[in-house]
Amino acid sequence: MLFLHLHTILRTMSESIEKTIDIDNVLRSKMGNKAKYVPRFVVGWLKRLVHEDEVNQFLWENRDKEGTEWLEECVRYLDMHVTVEGKENLPDKNDGKLYTFVSNHPLGGQDGVCLGAIIGRHYDGKFRYLVNDLLMFLPGLRPLCIGINKTGKQGRNFPRMVEAGFSSDNHILMFPAGLNSRDFGGVIRDLPWKKTFITKSVKYQRDVVPIYFSGRNSRRFYRLAKWQKRLGLKVNIAMLFLVDEMYRNVHKNFRIVIGKPIPWQTFDKSKTAMEWAQFVQDRVYEQAGPAGLRAE
Repeated sequence: MLFLHLHTILRTMSESIEKTIDIDNVLRSKMGNKAKYVPRFVVGWLKRLVHEDEVNQFLWENRDKEGTEWLEECVRYLDMHVTVEGKENLPDKNDGKLYTFVSNHPLGGQDGVCLGAIIGRHYDGKFRYLVNDLLMFLPGLRPLCIGINKTGKQGRNFPRMVEAGFSSDNHILMFPAGLNSRDFGGVIRDLPWKKTFITKSVKYQRDVVPIYFSGRNSRRFYRLAKWQKRLGLKVNIAMLFLVDEMYRNVHKNFRIVIGKPIPWQTFDKSKTAMEWAQFVQDRVYEQAGPAGLRAE
C-alpha cells in the first residue's frame, strides 16, 4: 500500500511538472519582467478562469494525439451534438485545388475545434488555421496552426505569416471577423469581416467556402464586450473568459451549414475587397435560414 501511495504521489508530481497550460509562464512570455508585479490573487483567479487544471488533465490524457485526431477528441470531450448541412458542398479532396474556408465565430472554442475536425477528416489533415498565437501553447493543435499576433513587436510578422499560409499547399480555415460574435440588440452576429481572406484568395486563386456555425456565449460575455468597447480598452478582456465559456457550452447542440464554394473570380473590381468580405459574411448568415442568429 505504501508503495502504491508513493507511486501515486510521484506520478502526480510528474504530471504537474509536465502541465502544458501554465498561467505563470504565459504571463512571463507576454509581459516579461513586468509579470512579477501581477498580484498572486489575480494569477489564481486567471488559473480558475481558464480551467487550468481541467484543461491540463485533458491535454495530459491526450498527449499522444495531434492534428485532426486531437480535434476529434476535443469534440468528444466537449460532448458536442452536431448537425451538418451541406456536407456535399465540401469540394472533392482530389480535385487538385486549394480552398479558403471561412466561418462566423460565435463561440471561440467549440466552433474552431469542430470545424477543424470536419475539414481535417475530409482533407486528410491538409489544412491550417490562421489563429491567435496563444493557441500555439496547445501541442495537439500546434501542427495545424499558423500563429498570428497583430500587437506589439510580433505584429510585424503578421503579413509574412498570412502570406506563408496562403502560399502553402494546405487549405486555409479562418474566422475573418478576428473576434468572437457580439450581441447586437439580441442578435448574435460577427463584427465586420476583415478583407484579408478576399485579397489573398484572389492572389492565390483559392475559391472560398462559406460556413455558418450556430451558437452563442453567455450574457456575461456580451456584457463584458460592451463595457470593454464603452471604456475604450485596447486589451480584449472578453477573450480571457473564452475557456470558461467553452465549459459552459458543453453537452449542447450545434448546427453547421456549409455553402457552395464561391469562385475566386467572383471577387472582381466591381466591389472593393471590404465590400466583397461583407458580401461573403452576408452569404454565411443567409444560408443559415431564419433560425440562423438564434442559439440552438
